[in-house]
Amino acid sequence: MLGRFKGDLHVHTCLSPCGDLQMSPQKITAQVLRQSIDIIAICDHNSAENVRPVMKAAEGKNVVVLPGMEVCSREEIHVLAIFDNLVSALGLQTLVYDHLPGKNDPKVFGLQVVANECDEVVGFQDRLLIGATELSIEQVVGEIHRRGGLAIASHIDREAYSVIGQLGFVPESVRFDALELSSHIGYDEALVRFPKCTGYTFVRNSDAHFIDDVGKNISGYVLEQPSFQEIVKALRNEDGRRVLTT
Repeated sequence: MLGRFKGDLHVHTCLSPCGDLQMSPQKITAQVLRQSIDIIAICDHNSAENVRPVMKAAEGKNVVVLPGMEVCSREEIHVLAIFDNLVSALGLQTLVYDHLPGKNDPKVFGLQVVANECDEVVGFQDRLLIGATELSIEQVVGEIHRRGGLAIASHIDREAYSVIGQLGFVPESVRFDALELSSHIGYDEALVRFPKCTGYTFVRNSDAHFIDDVGKNISGYVLEQPSFQEIVKALRNEDGRRVLTT
């Protein structure tokens, strides 16, 4: 039987240099439960190292955690890569790390904290996670799909780090599974502003870097259950599954 579920498929952790240190596995899980969100995706900048801890922190809780990351292409376009398993996410991470130049300067960009499921600090990532990879947008989306993941163009209404902001359009050579809207634009406005994107499914996510922002901008989904495969069907508008636009 189909039902309505809440999804926030773009949540950062304290691993992202622009993420608040309060964005820890336990605190994220607690906030998601307070907001009655059914399914989330952890999408740190160019890394999936804190995905497993959030998944462990949420074990036995009434929320599904999907593994992912927010990859920055060489054109400085942000893309959400969301998977049904951690192995695929970590496989993409290996590729991203191999094509991610530079080292982080915590004084400039902030700490990149690797935590465990108990909110303990277990290390720091010194790669420049805030930077752009050497991978083209076509390569990024292609590698996500090759690993069975969803590729969602991040915050397309923003001037910075979005496919439309950087290129002025969505290339026909890149087939995104959905386009993400920030909290600054509604569905109706998006249809008017981006008329050439009407063939895509729009989704809303919080892009939360701070605890209080988790769940503030979400999509409703009609699904059989909160799962990766059901989200795939909703983005494709298959078998009665869909993304709610109100």
